[in-house]
Amino acid sequence: MKHNITGKTLIALGYTEGKILGLALDILKENFKDVEDNEVQMLLKKVKDYPESFLDDKVLSELATAIIEEANPKSNGTIELVENAKDYTIFGEDYIEEGARNQMDIAMKLPVSIAGALMPDAHQGYGLPIGGVLATRNAIIPYGVGVDIGCRMALSIFDIPEKYYFGKDAMYKRELIAFTKFGAGKEFRNLERADHEVLENEAFNSTPFLKNLHGKAWAQLGTSGGGNHFVEWGIIDFAERDEILNIDKGRYVALLTHSGSRGFGATIAGHYTKLAKDICKLPKEALNLAYLDLNSAEGQEYWIAMNLAGDYASACHEVIHKRLTKAIGAKVLAKVENHHNFAWKEMLNGEEVIVHRKGATPAGKGVMGIIPGSMTAPGFLVRGKGETSAINSASHGAGRQMSRTKAIQSITKSDMKAILKDHNVTLIGAGLDEAPMAYKDINKVMSAQTELVDVIAKFEPKMVRMADDGSRED
Repeated sequence: MKHNITGKTLIALGYTEGKILGLALDILKENFKDVEDNEVQMLLKKVKDYPESFLDDKVLSELATAIIEEANPKSNGTIELVENAKDYTIFGEDYIEEGARNQMDIAMKLPVSIAGALMPDAHQGYGLPIGGVLATRNAIIPYGVGVDIGCRMALSIFDIPEKYYFGKDAMYKRELIAFTKFGAGKEFRNLERADHEVLENEAFNSTPFLKNLHGKAWAQLGTSGGGNHFVEWGIIDFAERDEILNIDKGRYVALLTHSGSRGFGATIAGHYTKLAKDICKLPKEALNLAYLDLNSAEGQEYWIAMNLAGDYASACHEVIHKRLTKAIGAKVLAKVENHHNFAWKEMLNGEEVIVHRKGATPAGKGVMGIIPGSMTAPGFLVRGKGETSAINSASHGAGRQMSRTKAIQSITKSDMKAILKDHNVTLIGAGLDEAPMAYKDINKVMSAQTELVDVIAKFEPKMVRMADDGSRED
């Protein structure tokens, strides 16, 4: 198959003339001969917009690394790493690749590191691995938090029994399309824009940098980004009554969303990562773990900005849930929300530490969370057990078992349609790289963390909306 993708095509996707453009064209020529143009363009746009998500992709990791390093200054190491680092616990060890372990090994050598853990969905990231949990002493690592600050899951359980969902597909689809918007840079027009108290947060006035981002935050409030972010209708099954949530045994219609702080959070992440690298000079193998002292002005600025981005991400979910709840005329029986790509001040073994959860769910004792599978696999409503060896954490999903490149090379549209049909799932948007087969078996992941969480209910996706323009925010 001959491609019609040229340098001009890639420039239209956001690439610029130079080494990276040439590298992208070389990779295209050598690896994607049998893949349709539109799928390749979608994939290359994702690499450009969110390169951190491709560091575990054998074909595209070199391009992703080049894009990240062009955006972030390099550092000459002056801070020595610890030779004899503390051990850390790995959950689901059989499912975790060597790249993720190597990154965690390096993170544990930071002089500020106190404890660490790898969750069963862990895979290689940038700096700290996705699924990595790291506790530090009075230090915050921007890339330990990640690009999509405060990315989260939100679940609304409605007073609608399962039987009243079926036969109303057209209505649920109409409202889902009407009240959601996906894709990198997507915004609402002025008349469509939502209002929320987060826009009045005084933190926006704490620095000129944050103040200049207020307009972007307002325009994208209530949107969902791209890639593996989604809004979906489904059925949640309570096998027995849950006294804490006050929900009886039964199967209910529910709304589940996954997205984060959009361009607002990504801009914060980029700005403070550069600042951290200027201040914190680490050896080459650890330079992406550059940290800021929380006693410094820069550390305090990032802490304020990170928390604001988390509040903003939560507000985006609240807008979506309120709009869709009103659209279907439902009453919410319970709502559960949890986030990852964040840092918390917590007590660990009698000491206050900064816990970074990059793609990991808080799972302190009694803490509620949602761990999704894929667009056809179940998600799980869980309650944390507070396992200290996991630093009170659990996985944030199933995790990928197939790189994005491999997915679009090996999965066909007919394969995707067949598995959606088998599971009676309606899909709006999404590329082949998000196909269910690209993800680990969520049941195996859950079985690897029985020490960490109790399962309260199971969520079955029925109608899923994702971005179809090739963008990604993770």
